[in-house]
Amino acid sequence: MAMANPVHVKGDPGSPTEQKSNGGSPKHQALRNGEIGDSSRSVTTDRYGFLGGHQYTDPEMERRLPQDKLRKRETKWLDMFINWDKWMSKRFKKVKERCRKGVPPSLRARAWQHLCGSHFVLEQNRGVFEEYLKISGDPKCIDDIRKDLDRQFPLHEMFLSKGGVGQEALFQVLKAYSIHRPVEGYCQAQAPIAALLLMHMPAEQAFWCLVAICDKYLTGYYSPGLEAIQLDGDVLFGLVKKTSPSIYKHMKKQHVEPILYMTEWFMCVYTRTLPWTVVLRLWDQFLCEGVKVLFRTGLVLLKVALEGQDNLSQCPTMYETLERLRLRKLPPELQDEDFLFRESLHLGISERDMEREHRKQIERRKAAREAKEKENSSGSQIGSMRHQERPKRRS
Repeated sequence: MAMANPVHVKGDPGSPTEQKSNGGSPKHQALRNGEIGDSSRSVTTDRYGFLGGHQYTDPEMERRLPQDKLRKRETKWLDMFINWDKWMSKRFKKVKERCRKGVPPSLRARAWQHLCGSHFVLEQNRGVFEEYLKISGDPKCIDDIRKDLDRQFPLHEMFLSKGGVGQEALFQVLKAYSIHRPVEGYCQAQAPIAALLLMHMPAEQAFWCLVAICDKYLTGYYSPGLEAIQLDGDVLFGLVKKTSPSIYKHMKKQHVEPILYMTEWFMCVYTRTLPWTVVLRLWDQFLCEGVKVLFRTGLVLLKVALEGQDNLSQCPTMYETLERLRLRKLPPELQDEDFLFRESLHLGISERDMEREHRKQIERRKAAREAKEKENSSGSQIGSMRHQERPKRRS
């Protein structure tokens, strides 16, 4: 669900106000729409805990590794954990290769904590999370968090019950973060990230993972003003010009600004956009390689949604273009996890290209800011001169 408005803004589809006007929570809507069974019928969850919805994984459609191959991968990861610093410093290329293949599900929580460094931060800050929970916190943040709890994966067994264990753990993680980083406070986009982490690990571990992600990977994304996400949106658009010139021209002509379609992709790290098996594979790579994974994924999504004359001809206005980029109905290609990652590595975009575009956009923003300051300064001087030239009134 890619929102046209920044994720900070209330009132988007699925928000508490929208739910009220539509007559109930996401879970109740799903019951009426037949996405999950009612209480009189047995409901089977998939192996990730989803009861229905677009992130439900059909067991009959899911491809799973043979047990012997899975055990070999688990053994390799366990060996890496023993000498983690050595692997990261001297054999990072092999770590990256194994992350791209996918972390074994049984070791995913441990791997993610090692990849982002939260495992070591937790060891150095034992007891801090519990101390945060004793603090009352900012009343507005607490109120906003409470309102958003029902929205996070309402068709997942962990968050299905209002006031249940899952929602309470989610509240604790988000509250602790708002206390840990009081300037940022709480942002809606942090909630699905925290919920995903809680599906894999206890609350304290999830909290420190969230801290690491916000500090190291998504720096400034949740700060007031959304300046960091706007900058990365401009970087993404610049990369589109290189990889898909026809899409770039189409969006430029319709004035489709990056902030209108990529905000939730990046701020929620695709947790609310892609099929769950794809989300997990993407996170394995994201926590290993960093934010460039978000750019590569975004470029593939744009190509799948808009590339080709047939696709572009079906988007005569900004409205149709944005509807396609919301990906409410996923194209078949994006339901194949191998397709997305294969395509993302064959875009013809290097890390150096991304860094060059990033510097370019920083310079562009700096020049625009200086020009505006100069204009404001000139306006102030002209106003001052006019004031001085004004003739005095006769008494």
